[in-house]
Amino acid sequence: MLQPQRYIAHLDLDSFFVSVEVLNNPALKGKPVVVGGSRERGVVAACSYEARKFGIHSAMPMKKAMQLCPDAVLVRGTRGEYSRFSRWVTEIIAAKAPLFEKASVDEFYIDLTGMDTYFDPYQWTIGLRKEIIDKTSLPISFGLATNKLVAKIATDEAKPNGYIFVQPGMEQAFLAPLPVNKIPGVGAHTFTALKEMDIKFIGDILKKSQEEMEERLGKWGHDLWNKAQGIHFGEVHPWHEAKSISTENTFDESKTDVGFLLSELVRMTEKIAFELRQDEKLAGCIAVKIRYPDFETTSRQTTINYTFRDDELIPVAIDLFHKLYRKGKAVRLLGVRLSELTNHAVQGSLFDDGIKKNNLYKAIDDVKNKFGKDLLQKARTLRKNKEK
Repeated sequence: MLQPQRYIAHLDLDSFFVSVEVLNNPALKGKPVVVGGSRERGVVAACSYEARKFGIHSAMPMKKAMQLCPDAVLVRGTRGEYSRFSRWVTEIIAAKAPLFEKASVDEFYIDLTGMDTYFDPYQWTIGLRKEIIDKTSLPISFGLATNKLVAKIATDEAKPNGYIFVQPGMEQAFLAPLPVNKIPGVGAHTFTALKEMDIKFIGDILKKSQEEMEERLGKWGHDLWNKAQGIHFGEVHPWHEAKSISTENTFDESKTDVGFLLSELVRMTEKIAFELRQDEKLAGCIAVKIRYPDFETTSRQTTINYTFRDDELIPVAIDLFHKLYRKGKAVRLLGVRLSELTNHAVQGSLFDDGIKKNNLYKAIDDVKNKFGKDLLQKARTLRKNKEK
């Protein structure tokens, strides 16, 4: 039986963080805008196309960015707005797409395989793009192809605010003239190694044998050879808000000590935040659950700015607990849940302490992975552990 022709669309909100800032302040339109921390110690989180013309790019020290373009407008970043717009676009896509994956807060894949029986996938995606622009005013580009890899590269080529359809069978012709570092995963080190092999464009890879690529670059060489042909088998993984990470504890004896309960709440939130980072995810919603000895169970949740950090999740969990807890009543079970999960994205590092915090969490997680999850704990949990 013949397999249906695959159609995969990749949608990317152009300069998402800058675009949101411009919507909130139209006077920024057309100017070299840089989103990030302070001029002296901050890091560029995002920048407009006008700023990129001066050589500015994300992850660049802000001091250097300002040297390249002294007239650049520095914006600190409005994290709550980024979360709101990301959810808005997700809702529009979820209402129309048969199967989609939210790859990050501003990036989506849609599997349109089989839709060509009833609709033109290209025109359908153009219509979806128009609806997103009409409702949110955000610029968005897309690439449509037979797999995720080619669709993503096509999106990059379509920017800013455009779209490209790489028709079935035209993958190699589309990829061949592009610089080899257009392939996702080809960083500076690999790019240098490929240039030493006289490979500057994707088409140059196909002039080499598969064996030669593997001999020089190992398994990555084999993967590159396939990608240069437009071969990629990655699936679109269904996204739904029900996806979550949670933990709960049923106590041997019901507890009335609020100090103990808060210590346990901190411990559990820290635990699932660690799991969140191990899965390379951000959470956009947190919930707290309480069950009393008579089995009455209540829960309360709230949306949050996407994060994976303990210090941002724990205060919200404590606030939810105080709003939910019936003062003086014993608690049989306590639980915490993180949901609306999506992949890591730059908005986790938009403030001066962002990079330092992320590096700190990485160091903590490395210790936990090596010596055990319980080796490092918040001081607040020590009281709870002593009372066990």
